[in-house]
Amino acid sequence: MAVSRARGPPFLLALVLLALSGAPRGVHALKCLCSNCNNFTCETDGACMVSISNLEGVENHVRTCIPSAELVPPGKPFYCQSTGDMRNTHCCYTAMCNKIELVVPSGNVKNRTPSWGPVELVAVIAGPVFLLCVILIVVVFLFQHHQRVYHNRQRLDMEDPSCEMYLSKDKTLQDLVYDLSTSGSGSGLPLFVQRTVARTIVLQEIIGKGRFGEVWRGKWRGGDVAVKIFSSREERSWFREAEIYQTVMLRHENILGFIAADNKDNGTWTQLWLVSDYHEYGSLFDYLNRYSVTIEGMIKLALSAASGLAHLHMEIVGTQGKPGIAHRDLKSKNVLVKRNGMCAIADLGLAVRHDSVTDTIDIAPNQRVGTKRYMAPEVLDETINMKHFDSFKCADIYALGLVYWEIARRCNAGGVHEEYQLPYYDLVPSDPSIEEMRKVVCDQRLRPNIPNWWQSYEALRVMGKMMRECWYANGAARLTALRIKKTLSQLSVHEDLKI
Repeated sequence: MAVSRARGPPFLLALVLLALSGAPRGVHALKCLCSNCNNFTCETDGACMVSISNLEGVENHVRTCIPSAELVPPGKPFYCQSTGDMRNTHCCYTAMCNKIELVVPSGNVKNRTPSWGPVELVAVIAGPVFLLCVILIVVVFLFQHHQRVYHNRQRLDMEDPSCEMYLSKDKTLQDLVYDLSTSGSGSGLPLFVQRTVARTIVLQEIIGKGRFGEVWRGKWRGGDVAVKIFSSREERSWFREAEIYQTVMLRHENILGFIAADNKDNGTWTQLWLVSDYHEYGSLFDYLNRYSVTIEGMIKLALSAASGLAHLHMEIVGTQGKPGIAHRDLKSKNVLVKRNGMCAIADLGLAVRHDSVTDTIDIAPNQRVGTKRYMAPEVLDETINMKHFDSFKCADIYALGLVYWEIARRCNAGGVHEEYQLPYYDLVPSDPSIEEMRKVVCDQRLRPNIPNWWQSYEALRVMGKMMRECWYANGAARLTALRIKKTLSQLSVHEDLKI
């Protein structure tokens, strides 16, 4: 809304104040469009109002809620009256009825004497107070200008027939994902489509909790989706994760498939949603707690995890290229198991991106740190070079080695397998401090135990060797994700281990 509105008659100032304040939510609330509300809708126990004014050739559109207490005088409320060639106003009493467009008044105010009602007189008497409010309103309008521009663009997108291809009634979730993976930029669906999808999801059941909030299973057009709902305190983490997931060319079969991000106002507080593919087996941590795996299953999990991490780490050069990305919080709880027995790396809220042109690292501005149990030695003793991107990739490899240890322990070879345990379960408490982990990993240089009986099986022997090469104290000496992927690919086509 232009700053020039502040020069209009006092009743327009009162109208703007009313629009900003929102309508009370009664028992029988009426839902209306609201041009200055965060969610672009409001609720009231009175009426919906749409008004268009023409002041000095400037058109001003207002859609808002009118509380029943403001519908005075009865039968002919002041707020519902038009003022000839200056303002065209319409009030109505059904849901979203103020969506209509009104005729723009001519703006011709010659030889016209303003009529003053009770509200105008109050505005004149309370002039200094109104003046202060106007100044505050102008500041708010300027601050939120980009949001209104964004809303207008979204509305134009809605009217653009090219968007209909994404949301036609016969589109399934699989079709939507295909459209996302083959879109021109490779960075995901248009924001309008994301918001539309998110707001038509029906939550079914809660399937997990974390420090960020909750994870729900939801339904969209008959298909299952996972909805990660962040608390309002975690807005930065939500924004960062959505931003990383929409990196150009990130989509990969071994990285969790991103669908949409949206902020939803449920009437009491704002929910921050991140919608992704749903995998019924849950995290690798949950899967290994419930099931043991065959040698073939172990290799499939390990190879797919390495493939996802290799794609994440890899830089793709080109106009539609992808920056190198390091995860920084890789662990079995942040790896999901797909129905086909492969892994998908998830939870990119702590990820960092590398700009190879300027050789700079885009580090998220949040207070979270990685999981202490999976921190590499150089992270624990704070010797990691934060200006060198390869340092972050090396820390990921250390954590991947710990995840491999968790998988290999649950491998059923010759009828023998071990119960599930977290790395360092026998050396540190269930919730270790950084100091406790530093003492074990850096000072004592201990690593998880690799049983001798693994040497009897080629696949377990290779896995054990790779783990040791992921756990070197010197990060530069560790394997790369691509080297691990190649080794496991060769192992998977061994004549005795075809998968």
